[in-house]
Amino acid sequence: MPKAIGAYLNTMSYVAPGRVGEIGFNIFCSPISPPLKAHHRQWLGTARQFGFESDGARLQGYRWGSGKKKVFFLHGWQSHSYRWKKYVEAFSGEDYSLYAFDAPAHGLSKGRYANIPLYSNAIEAFFGQVGQADVVVSHSMGSISMLHALYNCPHLEVGRLVLMGSPGEANDFIEFYQKLTGLSDRTFKFIIDYFVKTLHHDPAYYSAPVFAAGAKIPGLIIHDEGDEEAPYRHAVRIHQAWPQSKLVTTRGYGHNLRVPEVVDMVKEFVMKGELQNA
Repeated sequence: MPKAIGAYLNTMSYVAPGRVGEIGFNIFCSPISPPLKAHHRQWLGTARQFGFESDGARLQGYRWGSGKKKVFFLHGWQSHSYRWKKYVEAFSGEDYSLYAFDAPAHGLSKGRYANIPLYSNAIEAFFGQVGQADVVVSHSMGSISMLHALYNCPHLEVGRLVLMGSPGEANDFIEFYQKLTGLSDRTFKFIIDYFVKTLHHDPAYYSAPVFAAGAKIPGLIIHDEGDEEAPYRHAVRIHQAWPQSKLVTTRGYGHNLRVPEVVDMVKEFVMKGELQNA
């Protein structure tokens, strides 16, 4: 399928060069989110659900617990808020209010497209809906989008930040997309030109280490050295750019980082602000 898409776009670059950039960009920003299963919906149904708007799309939010301390959870690409089940259940609902939302075009949220700016805008709208966060816990695309949100909106009130399996550079996604689909350099240029026209920056602007360098809050970076989706080297670079960060390297946990050991690590950081054995 990816090669068929690439062949189609390569042909369009000659037949309809004025449109191929838009079509290629939109395909790049279109997640293929798996449908929610019955057990996903059942658990999400235990939350108090609410909606909010961002970029013209109605997004789905969730809240568990009623405590004074507020923790926000941000999932990654082609995921949804169920991925936080083990994390949410690790906290007392009497002490914590635990929030999550489905990113644009993910889970129960509306919208057709998702990218770092759209996710970042959604994060800003989410803060506008529920207020400040004592801690934000993020994974994968949610991590780089949260860094972008803080970079663009330093007024967001966040006490501490956890990044798990964060990508490093948008260029990595772009180059992977070109190789996966077999896009010609001609077609690729049309797509990049449309990218810049639409997002007002070239892909190199979307850099997690650059965004992290402006972070003024303490943070915990958790990254597996064998992560095949977001290379570990980016975690090192983010840590080096972020003065108040601590980097924890895991082995054998992969990209998802949903094992009990990582849940306990995040819980300790949320509750104490530090890791005793890191």
